[in-house]
Amino acid sequence: MRVFVDCDPGIDDAVALAYLAARDEVEIVGVGAVFGNNSVDVTADNALRLLDLYGRPGVPVAVGAGRPLVQEPRLAEHVHGGNGLGDVELPAPSGKPVRESAAELLVNLVRAAPGEIDVLAVGPLTNLAIAIGLEPELPRLVRRLVVMGGAVRAPGNVSSHAEANINNDPEAAEAVFAAGFDLDLVALDITMETVATPEWLAALKEVPGERAERTSAFLDFYSDFYAGLFGVRQCAMHDPLAAAVLVDPHLVTGAYETPLRVELSGGLTRGMTVADLRPRPARDERRPARVITGVAEEEFLGRMLDALR
Repeated sequence: MRVFVDCDPGIDDAVALAYLAARDEVEIVGVGAVFGNNSVDVTADNALRLLDLYGRPGVPVAVGAGRPLVQEPRLAEHVHGGNGLGDVELPAPSGKPVRESAAELLVNLVRAAPGEIDVLAVGPLTNLAIAIGLEPELPRLVRRLVVMGGAVRAPGNVSSHAEANINNDPEAAEAVFAAGFDLDLVALDITMETVATPEWLAALKEVPGERAERTSAFLDFYSDFYAGLFGVRQCAMHDPLAAAVLVDPHLVTGAYETPLRVELSGGLTRGMTVADLRPRPARDERRPARVITGVAEEEFLGRMLDALR
C-alpha cells in the first residue's frame, strides 16, 4: 500500500504517523504539511521529526498552505501545545522539506503512478483543494481518499455544528467533497466514541522504547486537555483512527453512503458538514462518500499499542 499523508502535526497526527510507519506493507510516499494545529512551518518541521522518531527518515515532506483559501487562519496551540507536540521536544530533524509545495508533490506523485496511491488527509483540506486546481483529474488519479473531519450527526468541536479540520477551511473542504473522490469520512461521529482510555494510556507507559515513551508524553498533554472538557483523562483518537480505516478496512463495522457538502454562509453553521439524511433524499449528482459509523474499537486500540512497541 502506497500512502500520501496530508497533515498538520499535531498530537493525534503524530499517532497516525506512528500507526502507518509501523506497518512494513505501507510505503509512505510523501507527507504534505498544512496549517491547522500550528503554523505550517512548525507542522512541516514536526512531520520531519516524527518520521525520524518512527523510523521513516527520508520520506519527502513538503510545506503546504499556510492559510485557508478565504478566511483568516485559526490555530490550536491550546489543544496541542506551543510546539504542536504537547511541548515535548524532539531532536532536530535529519532532513529538510523538499522544494515542491505539498500540492505539487501530491500531483507529481499520482501522475507518476495513477490509481496506485491512497491519500490520508487529517488536517484542513487546503492542500488538496489547491492540488485539484493544479490537476483537475486528481480524483481519478488517487486510488482512495480517507478524510478525518466533519461532524454529520454529532455536535461540532469548534462550534455547535462544525469540526475543526473542516471549519479551518470550509471552502477547501467543499471543493474536495464536490470533486468526486472515492472518499471515506471519519468524522467526530465515530472518533469521539473511539478513545484512548485511562487503562490504555497506562498500558502505553509500560511499553519500552523511545517511540512509546515520546508518544506517551504527547498523549499526556492531549489527555489533560480532554480532562478539562469531560473530567476524565482520556483522549479521542481522531487521526489514528482514520489511518486505521485506510490500512485496516476490516476494522470498519458500520457505514452509510451519502453526498456531502459544507455550509459556507450560515452565521451559526459555517463549516458544518451537511448530508441529506431524509429517508428519501433529493436526487443528487454528487458522488456519495462513505461515512464511517462503527469500528472494532478494541482491535484498533490493540493495533495502535502494537505500533508503538
